[in-house]
Amino acid sequence: MGGDHGPDVVLAGAHIALERHPDLRFILFGQEDAVRPVLARLPKLASRSVFHHCDVSIRMDDKPSQALRQGRNKSSMWKTIEAVKTGEADVAVSAGNTGALMAMAKFCLRTMAKIERPAIAAIWPTIRGESIVLDVGATIGADSQQLIDFSVMGAAMARALFHIERPTVGLLNIGVEEVKGQDEVKEAGRLLKETPIAGLEYRGFVEGTDLGKGTVDVVVTEGFTGNIALKTAEGTAKQIASYLRAAMTRTWMAKIGYLFAKSAFDRLRDKMDPNKVNGGVFLGLNGVVIKSHGSSDAEGTAAAIDVAYAMAANGLLAKIEADLGDVYTQVATAAELGALEASQSKEALQ
Repeated sequence: MGGDHGPDVVLAGAHIALERHPDLRFILFGQEDAVRPVLARLPKLASRSVFHHCDVSIRMDDKPSQALRQGRNKSSMWKTIEAVKTGEADVAVSAGNTGALMAMAKFCLRTMAKIERPAIAAIWPTIRGESIVLDVGATIGADSQQLIDFSVMGAAMARALFHIERPTVGLLNIGVEEVKGQDEVKEAGRLLKETPIAGLEYRGFVEGTDLGKGTVDVVVTEGFTGNIALKTAEGTAKQIASYLRAAMTRTWMAKIGYLFAKSAFDRLRDKMDPNKVNGGVFLGLNGVVIKSHGSSDAEGTAAAIDVAYAMAANGLLAKIEADLGDVYTQVATAAELGALEASQSKEALQ
């Protein structure tokens, strides 16, 4: 029921995803009078779906607190997340209100042990291919331990999605020099450098220009900076597309040149299309939730479902839990060794 277009686009996207992944099965939650007519036009999808009517739908402009009060235990958004909690579904996908979706997901699924705050991870198109950037809006401000947690979770997602054994990780900063940046970022960088983690390779600080270059597989930052970077990139892509359209239609010669270069411009458009890399992953919860862009078309919705499929098929949660366990064991061991060395030094002085 969420997004700018509701069931028409969501179900059309599910139909496209089903063509790509014939083993998919859908559990649909929404208002019957809006969903049933659309589903009737997609018999193949209908045959692979179970539909549950919900009287309440969360509006795109509802505040998270309002959505929780009015939609807990009965809205289509809550029921979708609850299906993951009960094990009926492997992953939840919604194009609805982001704040409400995160609030409900945290309340229903809870965060993983030792994870203080969840993160939203976005797939980022780069010159090299694709990278993962997190957090892009869930956590405003983050301390050094949270940035380390984001690094571990982002690397686990990269392994699940890109099938990279040891993804490279960088911390987004105002410069690559170790003396630059906020104290939390510098402390996280020091700890990542000093604590070898089996599931990732820490490459140090990266700058904003590295996002598009694909310098590392995973870029880690806190949600305020990450969300601004995401919206800036999306806005810049639209700006460039607008410039190109204006330039290609300005004169007859430009129009003729466009016809000769059409295939190249089509490839550029596909690279810059946010629908092609749709699907923000909520990380740090006891369940997988995917946020699709509210403005996505059917192809974009299918892309978000593709991400959901990959996360479930490749055991994202198990990877995150195992990696976090390794990290906290290593940190505890390092702390014990440090305390022992300090004690021995004190005894030697005495």
